[in-house]
Amino acid sequence: MTEKKPLSLYVHIPFCIKKCLYCDFLSFPLKSQTQNIENYVNQLCREIEYKNSQYSGEEYRVISVFFGGGTPSSIDARYIEKILCKLRGVFSFDKDAEITIEVNPGTVDEDKLTTYYKAGINRLSFGLQSACDEELKTLGRIHNYDTFEKNFALARRVGFTNINVDLMSAIPNQTVASWEWNLNQIIRLNPEHISAYSLIVEEGTPFYDMELKLPSEEDERAMYAMTGDKLLTAGYEQYEISNYGKPGFECKHNIVYWKRGDYLGFGISAASLVGNLRISNVTSMEDYLLGQYEDTETKELLSLQEEMGEAMFLGLRMTEGVSEEAFVKRYGITITDQYPGVIEKYVRQGLLERRKGHIFLTKEGMNLANAVMCEFV
Repeated sequence: MTEKKPLSLYVHIPFCIKKCLYCDFLSFPLKSQTQNIENYVNQLCREIEYKNSQYSGEEYRVISVFFGGGTPSSIDARYIEKILCKLRGVFSFDKDAEITIEVNPGTVDEDKLTTYYKAGINRLSFGLQSACDEELKTLGRIHNYDTFEKNFALARRVGFTNINVDLMSAIPNQTVASWEWNLNQIIRLNPEHISAYSLIVEEGTPFYDMELKLPSEEDERAMYAMTGDKLLTAGYEQYEISNYGKPGFECKHNIVYWKRGDYLGFGISAASLVGNLRISNVTSMEDYLLGQYEDTETKELLSLQEEMGEAMFLGLRMTEGVSEEAFVKRYGITITDQYPGVIEKYVRQGLLERRKGHIFLTKEGMNLANAVMCEFV
């Protein structure tokens, strides 16, 4: 009997209480979409059946599910339960499949968390961003730190033993000292995983049109270096540019993305990758509710060159880097032959290292990651 291939599933819940000032994800304020929520969930369930028949069938086993948004916890928990039930009814799940839901402090209570837990969700990702109330106001978040702490304690009481906390550095008016204070607050709570991202001011967001007092590039680098050092001391291993986990608690779902595994996305704007086929869903709520999940123009067969470029670009995000043996096995050519001179150039500059059959970014390379990784796409 042929062993089933691993598959990850992403479910996009595009509703939130309030859109944050820095957010460029496709999402809608909940109050403006109340009449659409149930119809949206029903279409998600139909799309799950459709995509299974079109792209996966019986040859896959699900190793991870991720409910993202928007704010998935902003809608009634019974909808999440219904979607997860549909996924389990359609796909074959590993017994230890990682099932994550993003939650925003202030949008969950004990009943909602209990519903998630009983439905089989085994990982929470709290969108905290900052432990400082003034910084939260600056970002346009709906919660304060006290609300987060209470929600975190509730999650533990319900039984969750795998919790991620999102933090954001280099935000307006933040200092190196205030960032250190943020880290200390979260380390004290001892979550299993911490994602620490730097703010990127994206065009089309309210932040883009505002005059912001952002930390200097030097301070931003100091924050990044401090993050790795403090979290390592606290028992967290950095396994990706912005992600740190206790041993055994690395996010399986995101690793699939970085290693270019197969995944299916459901909901508006969700992306899928099956082999060398990339699919992007429609971005119009009206079209999606009519059952128009995909547009033929959003299906793209990647060339071998594009696949290899993505493998390098995404793989270098991980601290383990890219396996030279796995690259040859998958693409039939060595990294050196595919990118003559590139690896050697960055090794000489101290930005890449080649060791034990892997090519990976050095500490200095992490600071200049985008410049290095862009060489491959």
